[in-house]
Amino acid sequence: MPWKQPEMRTRANRWCILLTLGGLASVSGCRTAEPSMEATVPTARAATETFRVEASRLASNLRLPAELVADQTVDVYAKVNSYVKHLRVDIGDVVKKGDLLVTLEAPEIEAQLASARARWAAMEALHVASKASYERTVRTSATEGAVAHDAVDQARAKEQADAAQVVAAKAHYDELLAMRSYLVMRAPFDGVVTERNVELGTYVGPSGRGSHKPMLVVRAVQKLRLHVSIPEAYSPYVHLDETVKFTVRSLPGREFSARITRRARALDAELRAERIEADVDNPDGALLPLMVADASIALSSQGPTIMIPRTALVESGMGTYVLRVQDGAAKRVPVSRGMRAGEKVEVFGAIETGDVLVLKASEEMKDGMAVAGG
Repeated sequence: MPWKQPEMRTRANRWCILLTLGGLASVSGCRTAEPSMEATVPTARAATETFRVEASRLASNLRLPAELVADQTVDVYAKVNSYVKHLRVDIGDVVKKGDLLVTLEAPEIEAQLASARARWAAMEALHVASKASYERTVRTSATEGAVAHDAVDQARAKEQADAAQVVAAKAHYDELLAMRSYLVMRAPFDGVVTERNVELGTYVGPSGRGSHKPMLVVRAVQKLRLHVSIPEAYSPYVHLDETVKFTVRSLPGREFSARITRRARALDAELRAERIEADVDNPDGALLPLMVADASIALSSQGPTIMIPRTALVESGMGTYVLRVQDGAAKRVPVSRGMRAGEKVEVFGAIETGDVLVLKASEEMKDGMAVAGG
């Protein structure tokens, strides 16, 4: 019908317009997607950092607690059962070697000494008589038949026996004399009296009998010893004559130094550590025995050793290793870890000076992976 032609023509025009717009939209969508596709293209892998192994002498410091002790310490006990007669010193007194400390009294020793002296004199008198008798017998025997030969032998035996008795009596007297000398106690060295456990008239005796504590304790404090227990892992890096620096809490702001002079050369059964000692001069007496110190000990290797950055060492469930670069590929090399010095660590294994290692190694880096030189 004629009136329907304009309407059909109108609908056809609308469909053309819609199809045209759809095509333009499709083209526009493809063009906007192109930049995102370009963004997904992977960039080139960054070069892996590496370094060349060099041998160097290890030098580091180790901080450990330490203890100060007197260079010499003596506990003064009584040698014999006695009483304190005179007490010449007290706590804090400075004494010189040979100064009188304590005088003891033991009346029974004086009595025994007098008895021993009398016995010695009696034995000497008997010996004088037997010696004279022997000499007369010898002179008489010069006359043929005047004295039997047995009489001469018996006289000589008696004289020798009496001489031996004199020696025994004198030895007993000297023994008691030495015991009496123990009643006078003198300082064995220059020092300070740091402990006193008796008063005048106190009954004293050998340790465990008349006295459980020493009468006095004398310590040499002009020179102290610094005791430090070095763990087994660090023991090979500690050497004699090295300097130790230390501080104590009671003297803030002051740092002291000492020289390592002795080492045990054996490990302690409990701590599994080696004990070292350093001599400390203490002229002003500021340091006291039994102070706790914070010591810094210099550590060094005997000779050049392999030191690498800590980042090059991998410690995982698969073991401890480094990645060595060889022919453009990374290869795991098992190593043992030594001592740490700052940001470097000592390693032992099948690596040598001149080897190239990955600087920042990790577990994600597989054995044999390609490594771009850096």
